[in-house]
Amino acid sequence: MEPKHIVIVGGSVTGLGAALALSNDGHRVTVLERDATPMPDSHVEAFEKWDRRGSPQVRHSHALLARLYCLIRDHAPSLLAKLRYCGAEELHLIDMARRTMPHAELMPGDEDIVLLACRRITFEYVLRKHVLDTGLVELRDGDEVIGLSTASYSVEGPPRVDGVHLIRADGERELLRADFVADASGRRSKLCDWLEGVGASRPREDSEPCGIFYSSRFYKLRPGASPPPLTNGMGQDLGYMKIGIFPGDAGIFSVTLAASPEDDILRALLRPKGFERSAAALPILAGWIAPETAEPISEVHGMSNLKNTRRFFVRDGEPLALGIAALGDANIHTNPISGRGCSLGWVSAFLLAESLRKHPDDLRALALHFESGVEREIVPWYEMQLQQDRDAIEVDAMHRRGENPFKIENADGSQNPKAFMRSLLREGLGHAIREDMNVMRTFMRVFTLLDAPQDLMKRPEIFQAVLNAWNTRHTRPPLAVGPSRAEMVEILSSAA
Repeated sequence: MEPKHIVIVGGSVTGLGAALALSNDGHRVTVLERDATPMPDSHVEAFEKWDRRGSPQVRHSHALLARLYCLIRDHAPSLLAKLRYCGAEELHLIDMARRTMPHAELMPGDEDIVLLACRRITFEYVLRKHVLDTGLVELRDGDEVIGLSTASYSVEGPPRVDGVHLIRADGERELLRADFVADASGRRSKLCDWLEGVGASRPREDSEPCGIFYSSRFYKLRPGASPPPLTNGMGQDLGYMKIGIFPGDAGIFSVTLAASPEDDILRALLRPKGFERSAAALPILAGWIAPETAEPISEVHGMSNLKNTRRFFVRDGEPLALGIAALGDANIHTNPISGRGCSLGWVSAFLLAESLRKHPDDLRALALHFESGVEREIVPWYEMQLQQDRDAIEVDAMHRRGENPFKIENADGSQNPKAFMRSLLREGLGHAIREDMNVMRTFMRVFTLLDAPQDLMKRPEIFQAVLNAWNTRHTRPPLAVGPSRAEMVEILSSAA
């Protein structure tokens, strides 16, 4: 295959992942990053000083899931070694299983189920340095793309992108030619406008609210202190509030609290006093953030106006434009509370590299191959998140009305199937994961993106194990423990 010159718009995790995948195949890659912020001298300084204005999510919690871990392990083992050197840790399913099921029988493939505990800012810093150190990628920071260029010759069919128009860091305009352009500029991508600007049809965009805002804060373990074991997992859902613990590198971890944007009282979570009062009242967090265990090392960072969004770049079986692809959040982005963004961004990056290998000289076939990969590997997660968020919005509204979303019996004595499924997943699946290795394995392979999302309850052996755990729920300690919403409102009111 003749090497191509590929321009990537956006130098964050997805753009850098694409640069890695494409340069590994011998392509010449130019990454254009709008932020003109010099890299600090170390990953430690990156957390303290690296101003990534165009990527505000670096100040929030992130999960680096097994799908991403395996891509790094298999395609960039030296990058994995560098992340370990900077304090990143691997959280293995095998270790998690042995804490609650010491005699669990393991199977081939269990070694793939690994979470990488690493801060997003550390990951991006080490990744950028690794990509640049290869000498195969040029990164131009401070260069802002303002539109696309198309081939000068006239042909029937969709426009053929052959470069980008940009404003350089020195203020001068430039036309940068390329054999292919990849947009990795994130959820705020202007690609739809750029495509219209070169005569392409505007991509259709579907979007729904995620139903949450969230706040994050980072903590550092005190010398000699150890975090509590994650016996009840890394998160909980109290219905009116979602809670996440995200172990990171070098003894640093983050906590995320999320609630409905309609719940004005819970906006106190966006302020330090409200965040700390709330976190201290949550049993899953109290041991982690206790003063003798850890100290906060960041402000409380908030993020709102979150949506699940998909953009369609193929219509009626034909690409809207040739020579360009949208990667990661520029194509599809979902509720960040699920922590899939970085991992699915890399999945799309490696899908593009595969499409270029299979169809190096046929841009239409390349675009359709990439689109089929997106439909297979990414769209199912988007559709699942839509369903989960719709139900979560309904559950939150019921909590605010003082109703019980898990009450199985209606007032007329009939059964509420939606409430039953909620209860089954909350009080059955949670216990079954900790007691049945097959359930844990199946759930974790889906959760970490190794297997496609699926209705686990349609598998008879999984459903029976979950139902057995649910039928004995009254004999077990509850997993999701915390104040009621009314109690949390009092806690936050006292913090105001």
